[in-house]
Amino acid sequence: MPAGYSFRPRLWALALAAAACAAGIALGNWQARRADEKRALAGNEQRIAVYGEFLPERSVLLDNKIRGGHAGYEVVTPLRLAEGIHVLVNRGWVQAPPRREQLPEVATPRGRVRVEGVLLARLPQPLKLAEKNPGKVRQSLDLKGFAAETGLTLQAFVIEQHSPLDDGLLREWPRSDAGIEKHASYSLQWYSLAALAVVLVIVLSFRKA
Repeated sequence: MPAGYSFRPRLWALALAAAACAAGIALGNWQARRADEKRALAGNEQRIAVYGEFLPERSVLLDNKIRGGHAGYEVVTPLRLAEGIHVLVNRGWVQAPPRREQLPEVATPRGRVRVEGVLLARLPQPLKLAEKNPGKVRQSLDLKGFAAETGLTLQAFVIEQHSPLDDGLLREWPRSDAGIEKHASYSLQWYSLAALAVVLVIVLSFRKA
């Protein structure tokens, strides 16, 4: 300790440092968990191939999907596997028309088709808004809610289609491990902030005797 100085922390400084340290650790832990979740998803990716017939009249357009800087929709359509058995397929992306009130024309192959893709537990839900009268365009789609709405018996998973079909849709999906490095970096930044709060309160608590 420097001569003529003593360690005399102020209560408000201790409280502020404790709060900043706790927040940094909590946020760092959250980002670390997100990185672990994405690692687990990348390691457990399951591929599937099924045969069935699309039900284009039940198609839904998920709004606010950006590809290459252009706004558009992801097209989700039920696929009839057998009588009374269906699965939702996220078929791909289509660009939005220039005018908001217009909807894109989506071609749907008729008859029995083969669909290959990746199993998803649910559709991504970046926005989950209450939609009293859901139409063709939606922000999100819940499996149980859509099954109740349509009366279809849906499998408890979604297929993210990767196989080509003559429908003009873009199937450039984000990699399953995308964002792991970002979450790890954010985690380190939050832990560093927590450590900085401790160091600062110690240094600033030394005052002249």
